[in-house]
Amino acid sequence: MDLCIRIRPDIICFINYSNNMGKMMQTLEVDSVILEFNNKRVLQDVYVKCQTNSITGILGRNGAGKSCLMNIIYGKLTPLNGTVSINNQVLLDHSRKSKEIMYLPQFDFIPKHLSLKRIFKDFNLEFLKFANDFPEFEKHYNTEIGILSGGEKRIIEIYIILISNTRFCLLDEPFSHVMPLHVDSIKNLIKRESESKGIMITDHLYEHILDICDNIYLIKDGKTHLINRIEEIELLKYAKIKAAYTQ
Repeated sequence: MDLCIRIRPDIICFINYSNNMGKMMQTLEVDSVILEFNNKRVLQDVYVKCQTNSITGILGRNGAGKSCLMNIIYGKLTPLNGTVSINNQVLLDHSRKSKEIMYLPQFDFIPKHLSLKRIFKDFNLEFLKFANDFPEFEKHYNTEIGILSGGEKRIIEIYIILISNTRFCLLDEPFSHVMPLHVDSIKNLIKRESESKGIMITDHLYEHILDICDNIYLIKDGKTHLINRIEEIELLKYAKIKAAYTQ
């Protein structure tokens, strides 16, 4: 049974730890998206596709429009043109059902005064399963989340979004402020959850994107470029790729 929790006026989560979404392939598609702010074009004819049982990465320099794209997909931002669809069914309204898409924004969304004990109870999650993935948190069971570091809060929010009963997860800068000690655990969690859902990630720490993503798009000059070869990231002048990724 799903549990509905309103954690902000504009965010409602339905959490179900069973996470049984079925094995049928699901496709999230963004097509012909155009976005402007004050007559300045940010996104131009953007196309992105993400499917279940896969991880899709979105790269781009600061200000390229990565977060804007995720907000369009989630329904929090309206483009001038374009469509967002799941299995060829266009999502027309601004709201998204949690069983369709869950979104991890860059800001904290859990109230600071709640303890981990309360959070896991409210979201109907088993703290011991979380502590099994992140044993460092076992001692924080009765700690208010606001007392934790930015990276520790980020881990808890990533966990909540990833194990949600949804088709697709959008993760905006999940590795920011996270200690290297926990990065591999987060990567393993993302890969595990991608077995039952589609996951889209954007992060300026592009090495992590290259490590775990099955498909990568690069936003440059407002347009998306599907990366077929790692060398194309250099050709598009986004970053110089380490030799280990080109072998």
